[in-house]
Amino acid sequence: MRIQLTSVYVDDQAKALTFYRDVLGFVKKHDVPVGADRWLTVVSPEDPEGAELLLEPSDHPAVGPYKAALVADGIPAAQFTVEDVHAEFERLSGLGVRFEQEPQGAGPVTTAVLDDTCGNLIQLIQTS
Repeated sequence: MRIQLTSVYVDDQAKALTFYRDVLGFVKKHDVPVGADRWLTVVSPEDPEGAELLLEPSDHPAVGPYKAALVADGIPAAQFTVEDVHAEFERLSGLGVRFEQEPQGAGPVTTAVLDDTCGNLIQLIQTS
Protein backbone atom coordinates (compact mmCIF):
# COMPACT_ATOMS: atom_id res chain seq x y z
CA MET A 1 0.00 0.00 0.00
CA ARG A 2 1.23 3.50 -0.80
CA ILE A 3 -0.12 7.01 -0.90
CA GLN A 4 -1.03 8.00 -4.46
CA LEU A 5 -2.97 11.22 -3.87
CA THR A 6 -3.59 13.66 -1.08
CA SER A 7 -5.15 17.08 -1.21
CA VAL A 8 -5.22 20.58 0.17
CA TYR A 9 -8.32 22.72 -0.07
CA VAL A 10 -7.61 25.94 -1.92
CA ASP A 11 -9.65 29.11 -2.27
CA ASP A 12 -8.62 29.66 -5.90
CA GLN A 13 -7.19 26.88 -8.07
CA ALA A 14 -5.40 29.20 -10.53
CA LYS A 15 -3.76 31.12 -7.69
CA ALA A 16 -2.86 27.85 -5.97
CA LEU A 17 -1.25 26.47 -9.14
CA THR A 18 0.83 29.62 -9.49
CA PHE A 19 2.00 29.35 -5.87
CA TYR A 20 2.67 25.61 -5.77
CA ARG A 21 4.33 25.54 -9.21
CA ASP A 22 6.08 28.91 -9.58
CA VAL A 23 7.00 29.54 -5.95
CA LEU A 24 7.35 26.14 -4.27
CA GLY A 25 8.65 24.44 -7.41
CA PHE A 26 6.19 21.59 -7.94
CA VAL A 27 5.27 20.44 -11.45
CA LYS A 28 1.71 20.31 -12.80
CA LYS A 29 0.72 16.69 -13.48
CA HIS A 30 -3.01 16.76 -14.27
CA ASP A 31 -5.28 19.63 -15.25
CA VAL A 32 -8.69 18.32 -16.28
CA PRO A 33 -11.83 20.50 -16.40
CA VAL A 34 -14.56 19.23 -14.07
CA GLY A 35 -17.54 21.54 -14.39
CA ALA A 36 -16.56 24.95 -13.07
CA ASP A 37 -13.48 23.48 -11.36
CA ARG A 38 -10.49 21.36 -12.36
CA TRP A 39 -8.88 18.08 -11.37
CA LEU A 40 -5.57 19.83 -10.77
CA THR A 41 -2.59 18.00 -9.33
CA VAL A 42 1.08 18.78 -8.81
CA VAL A 43 4.04 16.52 -8.08
CA SER A 44 7.60 16.90 -6.93
CA PRO A 45 10.03 17.34 -9.83
CA GLU A 46 12.27 14.92 -7.90
CA ASP A 47 9.59 12.20 -8.05
CA PRO A 48 7.23 12.88 -10.98
CA GLU A 49 5.62 9.45 -10.68
CA GLY A 50 5.24 9.76 -6.90
CA ALA A 51 2.40 11.02 -4.75
CA GLU A 52 0.25 13.76 -6.26
CA LEU A 53 -1.10 16.78 -4.42
CA LEU A 54 -4.64 17.66 -5.50
CA LEU A 55 -5.39 21.39 -5.34
CA GLU A 56 -8.98 20.79 -4.27
CA PRO A 57 -11.60 23.57 -4.51
CA SER A 58 -12.93 24.80 -1.15
CA ASP A 59 -16.60 24.78 -2.21
CA HIS A 60 -17.97 22.31 0.33
CA PRO A 61 -19.63 24.12 3.28
CA ALA A 62 -17.55 22.19 5.83
CA VAL A 63 -14.24 23.28 4.32
CA GLY A 64 -14.32 26.94 5.38
CA PRO A 65 -14.75 26.26 9.12
CA TYR A 66 -12.27 23.35 8.93
CA LYS A 67 -9.55 25.47 7.30
CA ALA A 68 -10.22 28.42 9.60
CA ALA A 69 -9.90 26.18 12.68
CA LEU A 70 -6.62 24.68 11.46
CA VAL A 71 -5.11 28.10 10.73
CA ALA A 72 -6.37 29.56 14.04
CA ASP A 73 -4.68 26.71 15.90
CA GLY A 74 -1.51 26.90 13.78
CA ILE A 75 -1.98 23.40 12.36
CA PRO A 76 -0.48 22.79 8.92
CA ALA A 77 -2.70 21.24 6.25
CA ALA A 78 0.30 19.46 4.70
CA GLN A 79 3.98 18.81 5.30
CA PHE A 80 6.74 18.81 2.70
CA THR A 81 10.24 17.44 3.22
CA VAL A 82 13.17 19.64 2.18
CA GLU A 83 16.91 19.07 2.32
CA ASP A 84 17.63 22.37 4.10
CA VAL A 85 14.84 24.24 5.87
CA HIS A 86 17.02 27.30 6.43
CA ALA A 87 17.90 27.56 2.73
CA GLU A 88 14.25 27.12 1.70
CA PHE A 89 13.20 29.72 4.26
CA GLU A 90 15.66 32.20 2.75
CA ARG A 91 14.70 31.36 -0.84
CA LEU A 92 10.96 31.54 -0.23
CA SER A 93 11.19 34.65 1.96
CA GLY A 94 13.05 36.30 -0.91
CA LEU A 95 10.08 35.48 -3.14
CA GLY A 96 7.70 37.17 -0.71
CA VAL A 97 6.36 34.06 1.02
CA ARG A 98 4.98 34.81 4.48
CA PHE A 99 6.09 32.44 7.23
CA GLU A 100 4.05 31.82 10.35
CA GLN A 101 7.02 30.05 11.94
CA GLU A 102 10.66 30.62 11.09
CA PRO A 103 12.96 27.59 11.10
CA GLN A 104 13.27 25.99 14.50
CA GLY A 105 14.71 22.76 15.77
CA ALA A 106 12.65 20.09 17.49
CA GLY A 107 14.92 17.20 18.38
CA PRO A 108 15.98 15.44 15.17
CA VAL A 109 13.98 17.73 12.86
CA THR A 110 13.92 21.37 11.83
CA THR A 111 10.61 22.86 10.74
CA ALA A 112 9.16 26.07 9.36
CA VAL A 113 5.54 26.93 8.57
CA LEU A 114 4.41 29.07 5.65
CA ASP A 115 1.15 30.53 4.38
CA ASP A 116 0.27 29.13 0.93
CA THR A 117 -1.83 32.23 0.02
CA CYS A 118 -4.84 29.94 -0.50
CA GLY A 119 -6.02 29.52 3.09
CA ASN A 120 -3.57 26.90 4.37
CA LEU A 121 -0.51 26.60 6.51
CA ILE A 122 2.17 24.31 5.09
CA GLN A 123 5.01 22.88 7.16
CA LEU A 124 8.48 22.37 5.75
CA ILE A 125 10.53 19.73 7.53
CA GLN A 126 14.16 18.71 7.42
CA THR A 127 15.24 15.53 9.16
CA SER A 128 18.77 15.22 10.49
